[in-house]
This record gives sequence, structure tokens and C-alpha cells, in this order.
Amino acid sequence: MNSDIRLKITDREGVLHEIQAPTDMAMNLMEVVRSYELAEEGTIGICGGMAMCASCQCYINSNHPLPEMSIDEDMMLAEAFHVEDNSRLGCQIQMTPALDGLEVVLAPES
Repeated sequence: MNSDIRLKITDREGVLHEIQAPTDMAMNLMEVVRSYELAEEGTIGICGGMAMCASCQCYINSNHPLPEMSIDEDMMLAEAFHVEDNSRLGCQIQMTPALDGLEVVLAPES
């Protein structure tokens, strides 16, 4: 059984990457972006995935069921730059089979 899902991630340069992400390794979206080197090193996941820096902010461009936004994530996005209605922190989105086909755009660096 294949536990990988397909993601479409547009990087900060506007380049679309169609990638595979494992759902059996407890990875979040920020970690997937880092593992594929889709953002310049040191510009994403600066806080280590603790919802404390917004460096992994992204725009969700598909209608997938996402986990409810935590208070910490909501507060961090309230202070972030370039926030849109579809903004989420990649570190708060765990890779699950339900996210197959997820379409994401990385937010500009603050």
C-alpha cells in the first residue's frame, strides 16, 4: 500500500512543483517543503515548527479538509505579513491521505 500523497506546491519564485509526500512519517507541510528544498535554507521553519514565526506561511488553494486552526496559529497569523483568507502555517498541517492533491502557494518572505 502506497502511503504517499501528491502535492502541488508553488514556490516563492512562482515555480510549480508536483511532489510526493509520505503520510506515514508524521511530517507536516513545512517539513515536506524543507525536504524538497522548495524554499531557500534558513527562510522556512525558523522556529522549528512551533507556530512561533510564520516563516512557513502558505496559501491553501484547494478545498481539502484541514485541521482546525489552533489559537497559537491564529495569533501568529494575526501578526504576520502578507496574510490572506486562505493563509495557514505549514508546520500545523500534518500530511494525511485526505490531503492528496493539496495545492499550496508559499507566502512571500516577510
